Amino acid sequence: MCTSLGYKDASGKVYFGRTLELTVDLPYQVTYFPPGYETISEVDGKASLTYAARFGVLAVAMPCRVPTPEAPIGLADLKVLEGLNDQGLTFSLLSYPTAAGAQKSADITQSVLSASDLGSWALGQFASVAEVKAALEKQPIELQPLALLGGVVSPFHYVVHDATGASLVIEFDHGVMSVYDNPVGVMTNGPKFSWHLTNLDNYTFITNVDQSSATFGSYQARQPDSGIATAGLPASNTSVGRFVRAVFYAQFAERAATPDLAVKTLAHVMNNFDRPRGVSIDYPAQGGGHMEVEGLQEKADAPYATEFTCWTSLSDLDRKIFFVRDYRSLNFTAIDLKALADVKAPLVLPLQKLEGIASDATAMLMAPPKAA
Repeated sequence: MCTSLGYKDASGKVYFGRTLELTVDLPYQVTYFPPGYETISEVDGKASLTYAARFGVLAVAMPCRVPTPEAPIGLADLKVLEGLNDQGLTFSLLSYPTAAGAQKSADITQSVLSASDLGSWALGQFASVAEVKAALEKQPIELQPLALLGGVVSPFHYVVHDATGASLVIEFDHGVMSVYDNPVGVMTNGPKFSWHLTNLDNYTFITNVDQSSATFGSYQARQPDSGIATAGLPASNTSVGRFVRAVFYAQFAERAATPDLAVKTLAHVMNNFDRPRGVSIDYPAQGGGHMEVEGLQEKADAPYATEFTCWTSLSDLDRKIFFVRDYRSLNFTAIDLKALADVKAPLVLPLQKLEGIASDATAMLMAPPKAA
């Protein structure tokens, strides 16, 4: 479903990359929410929470409901899947099917934050992982059934990174929220985060140093080329396999000397998690852990379901530059968050509009919409 990881350059500056995989392409929107933008987070039967953004937020967002002629999609319907704020804080939503379960009741006097609004809340309000962590101790959060996903209860966990290199995982496991400091800066999907860390104990032997020769009896064995160091890495695209590989690449990828080279290095790292259509498939009779989206399910006559990398994003947390590419592109398009500092109104641009553009799209995002 998703792979995320943090990376540092030679001077210690922080970068973040993630992929998003599904079996269908969705109407993703590249969105800018300026400082002062107000959000009302509502949970049925609970007091709503209203908050105004302190910081500018650039995000890949997704409508939370199916539009109708009577009720088209509006800004309030866009929920943050991935984002970067002007303080260098990132937020990522990743699939986690076992999130739902009995939840702790909030005090009747407390305003409750819907988990669907965690992205706008964290990015709009806070500048660091430490601030988010402190706020989570006081703010009740509730998972909700999502009509867009056929009534499934918020099947996600959430990752936050900041410009110091700190990282946090916010996880609901069978309804119980846990907040983990993330010492490896990596996250994929299930099982729960603490299990992934324990599983790393099985990989203490991995290293990036090739052992290219050995002696067996009197036979001198030699590798004909380089790369044997990666032989011990799991090969599958499962969440467990990707987690271990992501830790390896985050740990051993060479520390780039400049920010531009660091972004390119991170792009090379994320290419290892790029999934073309068809490399793994599930036939309907065999099931499969795919997320179905209301109105955009696989066609009934589709021969199989195949997850693919719908989009990949990179964030430069020091320079506040966001890079994104979708499945139809090989190049990343950049958006400079600092250049949006004077923008007072929200901006929305469909991600598909960036298809094939290998340049800075900041001006494109800021351009007034053209008449249809």
